[in-house]
Amino acid sequence: MPKDGGIGASSKRREDVRFLTGNGNYTDDINMRGQTYVHFLRSDIAHGTLNSVDTSAAAAMPGVIQIFTGTDFEAVGSIPCGWQVTDKHGEPMQEPRHPVLAHGKVRHVGEPIAAVVAESLSQARDAAEAIEVDIAELPAVVDMKDAVKEGAPKVHDDLTSNLCYDWGFVEENKGAVDEAFKNAAHVTTLELTNNRLVANPMEPRVAIGDYNRSDEEHTLYTTSQNPHVIRLLMGAFVLGIPEHKLRVVAPDVGGGFGTKIFHYQEEAFCTFAAKAINRPVKWTSTRSEAFISDAHGRDHVTKIEMALDADNNFTALRTDTYANMGAYLSTFAPSVPTWLHGTLMAGNYKTPLIYVNVKAVFTNTVPVDAYRGAGRPEATYQLERLVDKCAHELGVDPIALRRQNFITEFPYATPVAVEYDTGDYNATMDKLEEMTDMSGFEARRKASEAKGKLRGFGVNCYIEACGIAPSNLVGQLGARAGLYESATVRVNATGGLVVMTGSHSHGQGHETSFAQVVAEMIGIDESMIDIVHGDTSKVPMGMGTYGSRSIAVGGSAMVRATEKIIAKAKKIASHLLEASEGDIELKDGAFSVAGTDKSVAWGDVTLAAYVPHNYPLDDIEPGLEETAFYDPSNFTYPSGAYACEVELDPETGQVTIERFAAADDFGNIINPMIVTGQVHGGLAQGIGQALLENCAYDEDGQLLSASYMDYAMPRASDLPMYDVDHSCQTPCTHNPLGVKGCGEAGAIGSPPAVVNAVLDAMRSGGKDIGHIDMPVSPARVWAAMNGTDGTAAHAGATAANAKPNG
Repeated sequence: MPKDGGIGASSKRREDVRFLTGNGNYTDDINMRGQTYVHFLRSDIAHGTLNSVDTSAAAAMPGVIQIFTGTDFEAVGSIPCGWQVTDKHGEPMQEPRHPVLAHGKVRHVGEPIAAVVAESLSQARDAAEAIEVDIAELPAVVDMKDAVKEGAPKVHDDLTSNLCYDWGFVEENKGAVDEAFKNAAHVTTLELTNNRLVANPMEPRVAIGDYNRSDEEHTLYTTSQNPHVIRLLMGAFVLGIPEHKLRVVAPDVGGGFGTKIFHYQEEAFCTFAAKAINRPVKWTSTRSEAFISDAHGRDHVTKIEMALDADNNFTALRTDTYANMGAYLSTFAPSVPTWLHGTLMAGNYKTPLIYVNVKAVFTNTVPVDAYRGAGRPEATYQLERLVDKCAHELGVDPIALRRQNFITEFPYATPVAVEYDTGDYNATMDKLEEMTDMSGFEARRKASEAKGKLRGFGVNCYIEACGIAPSNLVGQLGARAGLYESATVRVNATGGLVVMTGSHSHGQGHETSFAQVVAEMIGIDESMIDIVHGDTSKVPMGMGTYGSRSIAVGGSAMVRATEKIIAKAKKIASHLLEASEGDIELKDGAFSVAGTDKSVAWGDVTLAAYVPHNYPLDDIEPGLEETAFYDPSNFTYPSGAYACEVELDPETGQVTIERFAAADDFGNIINPMIVTGQVHGGLAQGIGQALLENCAYDEDGQLLSASYMDYAMPRASDLPMYDVDHSCQTPCTHNPLGVKGCGEAGAIGSPPAVVNAVLDAMRSGGKDIGHIDMPVSPARVWAAMNGTDGTAAHAGATAANAKPNG
């Protein structure tokens, strides 16, 4: 029977009441007394010397308060990068300055050159059009391999080249890996691209800066996934504001997907300008601005190889990847293709030798950073496409080949420096086969062929690392912040609780699931618990929400704080019940003496804590509030197996997803309904990448897909009704809840399943091309189906890259 509440119950999301009734409080809903508006004049060329910015005519226009340019920010810091990567030679990465407003040069289309602050937004826009900018255009570099060639135009003149770092991992494995390839019975090689994406959350970014001259306190309201990190980065490294004088508030946030983790120029500008003019300054991104100012995702070009012995066992894996950083280093950008990608290249398999090389490259494009999954989708896509190609070349069943090479004993230390604590990959594959009705596939294929269509089946497995940790390890790997989480639990005199968490909710349902955890521990109704987040003045510290860390890290901090509350409450209860503290039990919201009928209600104990008329004052102080910091000892490792069935029209190249099944192992589940919703959302984004989405630049650095006219987002009609299961549960062994995280799984596991299915359908129609790059749009599929050979088909697919809608 389903539970009515607490851990494991599908409690309805309490936050949905305000969202669905129009009562959400988003940053753009905030308007302040005396508020002004800013419009950014952005570069319309990708690379050039900024000779002059003449603001004189614009400054005289109606409503203009002040116009800022790069010279106004010469004395402030650079937008910081939060992770330093050391290359395979032991040298730190090249790290260029990232100005708030362009100074000296512009380096990508969309870089802000000037900012007009005016009484109204329309006045700011009009004045921005009157600014005269003289830019001497320079050759732009967009292709990563071209960017690292001798003599390529340099994005940053003060750097030695456009190579940010050349990272090898694990470097001492390289010789043994090369030797294993020499001795291999079979080698499969694959070259592929992981297409660049724009996150496109429903709510565009917004920033409002405010300054109180009487107490010298700055406040930034922003659409952020981690307000405490924004406070740290902006205060300490950009504007030099003491943390106790800087408040950052992230209210309701309408989706993030990673793109709202980072500290952006607009946040620093609004905070700086509010003090400069002594009035609030507000900026709301347009959708067009978002395409050229929000950090993009993915954008890897990879060659990957697998060595196998005569029995089809994986013996070695090596990869060579070019990873695009864009024009500047965004907050977590250097870590994505290295520690979030290279460390996951073992996947679900017991490959004994692995070597990963990553070259991070600067180009004249928008900065690239974490996007839902962040490195894990790239690793999974490479590996699972390669394994499928192995199976096809060897003439063996792709599921059987995977099963043969699965890791089956845990804990398992991979050759890429992580240790999986639990998992059961055969169990998720068993569940997947049960869900997909594989025995009926041939009949479904024949039915498709009778309609003139081709049908294909694709499968893949994935594993991901969530809850990046521990802090002492990631510090050695280059992280410039701790990756713990904090929680404060405050109990009121009447028994209600306020839980203040450093995690941030931007659609995940934290206000519901976090309350379920605390309610389960105490045995009270979830309605008695209020979850507070997103305000640095209310929550002491926090590291935000990303990497599926909320329940595993933030939830664990809440558990530890609640355990402290319960321990103190038991002391009070033992005094009230005149019993030994060791005999006190808490169940269903009441404290009782073991083996007796003596009890006292939760509310009576909490009242005694604040009205201490009968209270053990010699032992403990009044009140009931506790704080805990939780720093995990390891990542968590969700895993799963996905299958996709597609129908392909060979006349048009149109691909339709007919069936999609996802069997996931997320460890213990807090709220099954919320977990299913998270998987659904991730699947939509992964399928969007596989079929439709593509961020394309021309050779001059102009973004060709800069609006929804050219960037194809998935619609409901593009997606099937998913079959989702998360009954295979191997609990995490090192956090108190046994949870693993679920937010990114769908986006990680779905792209290779779709592409594998499309290639299977093409083979059934007599076209075996080996690989097709995402997005598998009608134009690309048609070109591949009509190519004279695999090379011609791939060339046709590449030519279609800039037009994903075909």
